[in-house]
Amino acid sequence: MRGAERPVRDGRGHGAGRGTASGVWRWRGSPLCRPTDRAEAWVALVAVLVIVLVAPLAGLFVGLRADARLQHEVRVQHRERHATTGVVLRAVRERTADGGVAVSTGYPGPVSVLARWTGHDGREHTGRATTLRRAAEAGDTVPLWTDDRGRLVNRPVDSGTAAAQAALIGLGAAVVPAALAHGARRLVVRRLARRRYARLDREWAEVGPEWGRTGTGG
Repeated sequence: MRGAERPVRDGRGHGAGRGTASGVWRWRGSPLCRPTDRAEAWVALVAVLVIVLVAPLAGLFVGLRADARLQHEVRVQHRERHATTGVVLRAVRERTADGGVAVSTGYPGPVSVLARWTGHDGREHTGRATTLRRAAEAGDTVPLWTDDRGRLVNRPVDSGTAAAQAALIGLGAAVVPAALAHGARRLVVRRLARRRYARLDREWAEVGPEWGRTGTGG
């Protein structure tokens, strides 16, 4: 059969791209080192450099930039937002779309209350606020945050949370080029392997019919 008579392909063909370039570099003068082997080695070397050097540097650069921007936002929020204490006047019952009273599901989420507080401007304000206290009653106090005009705002982000967000952004920035380099290497190696096997098929088609005949060295 044609497949049984075919010469055995050396094991370095498809696996060379998965190793490092050092092996091919040592054997670069050997007649067994094919151009596709050298191409796979260079592709592997470039991929390793991207994964080991470029990706971490990109992640570090993006992470530092993100941290600087987020830390600036943290400072702005802490400068413009002020902690105060509100006094609960009464609970606010949530209404459903048909006008009925919403039934609590037991989830420990924020509860709406009508509260009174003194803003950073020294004036008293009354309005709807949220608290995590499930049994807030009239006269209870709740922590609130306001802007310079006494309007309720969210709690400012702390420095640690901003740093964690920046770290995640930097990690994502490092993963992207590393994944692209790995995927590109696999694609190039696959195409080189197909080209190599196609060349072997063409060469075998030329010498296969003569294989084993008298005088051909078989």
